[in-house]
Amino acid sequence: MDFLQIGDLGRDGLTDTLATAARVKLEREAVRGTRPGVRVGLFFEKPSLRTRVSCEVAVTDLGGVPFVLKQDEVGLGKREGVADVARVLDRYLDVLAFRVFRHTDLEALAAAAAAPVVNLLSDREHPCQALADLQTLAEHRPLDGAVVAFVGDGDNNVCTSLMIGAAVMGVSIRVASPAGYGPEKETLAAAQAVAAPGVDIVVTDDPAEAVRGADAVYTDVWASMGQEAEAAARRERLDPYRVDERLFALAAADAIFLHCLPAHRGDEVTDAVVDHERSRVFDQAENRLHAFKALLLRITE
Repeated sequence: MDFLQIGDLGRDGLTDTLATAARVKLEREAVRGTRPGVRVGLFFEKPSLRTRVSCEVAVTDLGGVPFVLKQDEVGLGKREGVADVARVLDRYLDVLAFRVFRHTDLEALAAAAAAPVVNLLSDREHPCQALADLQTLAEHRPLDGAVVAFVGDGDNNVCTSLMIGAAVMGVSIRVASPAGYGPEKETLAAAQAVAAPGVDIVVTDDPAEAVRGADAVYTDVWASMGQEAEAAARRERLDPYRVDERLFALAAADAIFLHCLPAHRGDEVTDAVVDHERSRVFDQAENRLHAFKALLLRITE
């Protein structure tokens, strides 16, 4: 199966994958070599730390072989057409995992390749991150009935995958963004379409309204890769949406803080919150490894 969007797994698939992620985290040595010989292509059009290392380690721990490919070597869509790259790699590899700028490139890869295509990040979604986010939240409290507040740029790939994945799993989500920075109508409709009974999806321009009583507070950088030219304008608009101790204090007394990293300390979040005793950002980073293992086990079974 292709994993281009978090909704591709559905509720049963997400539930099973998260359960597997929890198991492999507890039984790290026991799962080594469970998929011997699986050849996984890991393509990076964008720089990466967590994604590259977690994916390479996950493939290796499972007994597979990772092949790291970079844009300056492959020339996806430039040196060679996307469909032709897919057809070539399909002859060599068992899984194609791609980190790209354009989601349409993933769709073209999936259309041309027989091997499963995994979205390691695109301009539309970041589903592997959402798996780790949900795993981290599940370690804190049961997902069903939980409330997550996302503060900042609600029109980015992290928020999109989080909204849809959370809705599928019974997690209510509140997104606080300034006008023009909220989730697209299509994203909101997609989350509502898959939402479990009782899930509330709220979009507001008031950070306090979103955070008050929430079980987790999440934020992300204000300018992602490819948006560097907009950084100054974005900082000005999003400055009131910084997650600081005052805002975090409005959440539930045991609320956790989440961030997919890297964090731009002093912009979207303060040092005091990133380093707070209830911050779980490095648990999230670790869970990228376990969640990707669980996904590989699922798509190569």
